[in-house]
Amino acid sequence: MKTADTKDKHLLWVAAEDMGYGHLRAAHPFEAFAKDGILYIGGGHCASPGIRKQWTRAQRLYEFISRNKNVPLIGQTLFRLMNRLLEIPPYYPVRDLSSPTMQVSILERYLKAGLYRGLISKISSENLPLLTTFYAPAIAAEREGIRNIFCVITDTDANRVWVPRDPGKSRIRYLAPSTIARGRLLQYGVREKNIFLTGFPFSDTLIGGSDSRVLKETLARRLRRLDPNGAFGRHFAESVKHELGIDYRALRQKRPLTITFAVGGAGAQKETASKILAGLGPMLVENEAALNLVAGTRREVRDYFTAIVNERRAENVNIIYAETKDEYFEQFDRTILGTDILWTKPSELSFYAALGLPVIMSPTIGSQEEANRRWLHDDIGAGIAERRPEYCAQWIRDYLAAGRFAEAAWLGYLKIGKCTARDIVRLIYEMSGK
Repeated sequence: MKTADTKDKHLLWVAAEDMGYGHLRAAHPFEAFAKDGILYIGGGHCASPGIRKQWTRAQRLYEFISRNKNVPLIGQTLFRLMNRLLEIPPYYPVRDLSSPTMQVSILERYLKAGLYRGLISKISSENLPLLTTFYAPAIAAEREGIRNIFCVITDTDANRVWVPRDPGKSRIRYLAPSTIARGRLLQYGVREKNIFLTGFPFSDTLIGGSDSRVLKETLARRLRRLDPNGAFGRHFAESVKHELGIDYRALRQKRPLTITFAVGGAGAQKETASKILAGLGPMLVENEAALNLVAGTRREVRDYFTAIVNERRAENVNIIYAETKDEYFEQFDRTILGTDILWTKPSELSFYAALGLPVIMSPTIGSQEEANRRWLHDDIGAGIAERRPEYCAQWIRDYLAAGRFAEAAWLGYLKIGKCTARDIVRLIYEMSGK
């Protein structure tokens, strides 16, 4: 039986939709295992010119609606319509939700019209497993007789459209990042043998080797900064030492508390950064804190961040920006290694709490993020609701003193599954009989 190794460069076909950051972020750790690199479908090189134009228009509309959801009348109405298409039904009561929905029928019409024809043609050239981080190419590939299809769920819960019309007959194998996602797939009629609870895929940069040494050492240093008064350690220090093999209380404090504020792919909520700068000012000036502002690949967001930092003459502030998404994901992971608190809306970044990162949750945008928020806050305890950003130094100091951030970090580490791309590739090869 063949197992995955980073020396093997052509182990999988890996496909991802260029829709925001979520689906691409989940695919990026697999690049070392991807034949011909990540296949960016929809707007990428596997699509016809006509499909690319349609996809670009759809993506621009999605980003416009996300950025303007709070604009009275037009913005709010458009957002309600879009959110209705993406809406996830209540999880309870547990029930049979396998009947196909309108979204399933819409997708089928696009597939019959030739959506993903270019992708299917390409992956048919060599018999390799297909890994996709978006539902549509997985369903399209199965319709064309492709075997060994694996689909990564990129949120804690999912809409019915992720599953084919007749899920009981489908051979698609789903990689679920949470028990909620696993249970939802069962409600949609996916056979239990086709669901694998893997956690969200991370790069080796964040986890380290098989002993997770990088993850454990990074978390220990983080807990030292998140528990300045020892409030968390009085109850949990021995448990941490037993789990990590490190007494974090004995570590030296070498740098200020570092907060990373990240906006999504549409650039929504960038204005919150101005309030954070105002509120965090005293901690920045006193070198008590440092701030990373993540603009991703959005030049207009980078320029906005640069303007407000220059206007305030803010100290200890770093702007994270890259020209390409691949460069951004690599830069973001390096930034996370030096981050103590992640401040973001509950997107796919909610899963980064698995690394022992407390998450300050900005207001949600859409049904998927609302599901992520409930999971992160109510089920895990690693998410902390954003309070008034303009006074953040006050409540951040209070949470530090009480050990609340350290507690959130520890709960995320303990309760959320984590794996590397290498782990998932090994599983795929075992399931594919390679």
